[in-house]
Amino acid sequence: MKRSLRREIIIVSILALVCAGMCFIPAPRPLASQMGRRASARVLATDESEIQTHGLLKFGTQVLTIEILDGPDAGKRCTAANELRAQMELDKVFSPGDTAIVVMPSGELDGRTVVTAQDHDRSFWFLVLGISFCAVLCVFGGWIGVKALLSVVFCCLTIWKAVIPLTLRGWPAGWTIFAAVCLLTAAILFLVSGINRKGLAAFTGAISGVFAGLCMAHGFTALMKINGAVLPYSQNLIYCGCDFLDLQDIFVGAMILASSGAVMDLAMDIAAGIDEVARHSPGLPVRQLIGSGLRIGRSVVGTMTTTLLLAYSGGYITLLMMFCVQGNSPWEFLNNPLVASEAVKTLIGSFALVLVAPFTAVAGGFLLARGKNQADGGCPDQKTAGSIPAK
Repeated sequence: MKRSLRREIIIVSILALVCAGMCFIPAPRPLASQMGRRASARVLATDESEIQTHGLLKFGTQVLTIEILDGPDAGKRCTAANELRAQMELDKVFSPGDTAIVVMPSGELDGRTVVTAQDHDRSFWFLVLGISFCAVLCVFGGWIGVKALLSVVFCCLTIWKAVIPLTLRGWPAGWTIFAAVCLLTAAILFLVSGINRKGLAAFTGAISGVFAGLCMAHGFTALMKINGAVLPYSQNLIYCGCDFLDLQDIFVGAMILASSGAVMDLAMDIAAGIDEVARHSPGLPVRQLIGSGLRIGRSVVGTMTTTLLLAYSGGYITLLMMFCVQGNSPWEFLNNPLVASEAVKTLIGSFALVLVAPFTAVAGGFLLARGKNQADGGCPDQKTAGSIPAK
């Protein structure tokens, strides 16, 4: 077995053990108590006689006849209520044959029990979609796909088992998320490239760009008076007993977390390009390697910033349409809190993305020039190395 493959297997095994261990980390104690118990139920019949329709809006109660599918009451039939509040983003309408998540009081289910239909049960199709994604990734990517899948699992577990519980305990959200981004960046980049100078160059450039973005995010959110309450469900979080949270700090952390993926991508592209140049032209000095990295960065950074812009604006396309319908000028809607927050996210993320290019180019120039003979794939023999002219 080659040394590089053995090293990769060791790294993958360690990360897999870490992921398995994180699965057993207990969830933090909930601050808000949950009323009743939840179960899956199949909708057998619906009664919409109490629903009032006003255009596209519906208001009233949809009465459902359901059959419980799991839990101690599996197989029992009862009536459930689905309250419609004329809020299209939250209201749901059930049809016979649908699977619903219902909430019922603790205790035995009888004919007088009040059962509430909470939402559609989408778990089966989530499972189908997730398994399909994993299968396609592993079949298409092979060993690289397996490592990519492991990095996805590690990202999800780190956010759910570490970042969120620590933030809910009062840790500074911005710096907590920055530490998590450092951990995720190291794990993903070294998992993809191996523990070598190329991975170290990409890691150095990515973290430098993320740190610059974090500092700018703290400064400009304060200067522009961006309220962290623009994040979805932030006000509900306060009502649940988390009034000690700094929503603006959470907004800053969410900003760098959202842009970290693109930053990692660009850093690895530049580091891999410098590594390839250094391998094929071992005599190149540091200055020329840095110049090569900068030229690679200029070619990639344009499309990557556009990627961030499209990703952020896609989530608020209906808001922009509303401003267009109302005839608001760009100057007016840019000062709307929601639009301003997304604009700051886009600009700060793009700024971090632009800065990561020179940071990675400089780090890669120094690291890969000194370690050109230790680049991935080993040292070229003297005959081969001598036959390649240095530019």
